[in-house]
Amino acid sequence: MTAHLKEDDSFESYLLNHPFTGNPDSLYVPMNYIMQLGGKRIRPKLLLMAYESISGAMTEDAFKLALAIETFHNFSLVHDDIMDHAQLRRGQQTLHKRWNDATAILAGDNLLTKCYDLILGAQIPNKEIILKIFTDTATQVCEGQQMDMDLPHKTNIKESEYLEMIKYKTAVLPAVALQIGALAANSSNVVADAFYQYGLNLGMAFQLQDDFLDTFGTTEALGKQVGGDILENKKTILYLHALQNLDNDNRQTLQNWFTEKVHDNELKIKEVSNLYKITGSDTYLLQLKKQHETQALINLEQACPNINSREQFLKLFDLIRDRVN
Repeated sequence: MTAHLKEDDSFESYLLNHPFTGNPDSLYVPMNYIMQLGGKRIRPKLLLMAYESISGAMTEDAFKLALAIETFHNFSLVHDDIMDHAQLRRGQQTLHKRWNDATAILAGDNLLTKCYDLILGAQIPNKEIILKIFTDTATQVCEGQQMDMDLPHKTNIKESEYLEMIKYKTAVLPAVALQIGALAANSSNVVADAFYQYGLNLGMAFQLQDDFLDTFGTTEALGKQVGGDILENKKTILYLHALQNLDNDNRQTLQNWFTEKVHDNELKIKEVSNLYKITGSDTYLLQLKKQHETQALINLEQACPNINSREQFLKLFDLIRDRVN
């Protein structure tokens, strides 16, 4: 029988009370380091919210699924940080920086295997479907990461290519968290699909806001260096829109910043940011983000016809929409 959890139980306390254990410690300590480094926990919260909106109660098995989603998210962050040579994650040293690349790779790999352990250990309906959805999503996230790595080396990138990349790399995971939460509570496919579309649009808006904050946020709020995308020559919506709307001289200047070796990183960030503002690329990005937010609310009404059941989703929606980190 599935145990019901008390109302004051939270995902954060569940995570802290269920660390990964095994030998050697040199593998499991780094795994727990990244898992306990904090974060917004948006994906597991979405899963639990979808589950509770249908089942009316929270269960141990729902928390196992939420932990699986958060574990997968952290697996992807460990590997992303290695690829990006990132120094900070959530204001602290990245796993590979605190230990080394080899340990980080192994810790990330083992985090992925633990996701399947958690799902297999949950007593839920639709488990086979959920495992298939999770596996397909893991593939999409890897595809999105490779697309992200390819973009700096490509020319004539279309906006649609970039949007497909962030869909796979970022947006599908919150979408699937909601879908899995609904299916684990034995919802209809119609409701689960509506939750998926809500999460997909919310995830797109989240990533677009992330792109905006990476250039126009603050180091104090973000917990990492502002302008990281610019220094890594990432061709985000800001770059693509600016490239299409600059005059010839400024367009060449922008391209030069992204192709030539730079010795003054701060100057590069400042000058590229100014070019983005000249073309209104910052405003364009925020408008695109708003379109996804509007569609997300439409999807939410389809998933939760009862206005009372939408309240917690709307609170999280507001948090994501207005976030500064």
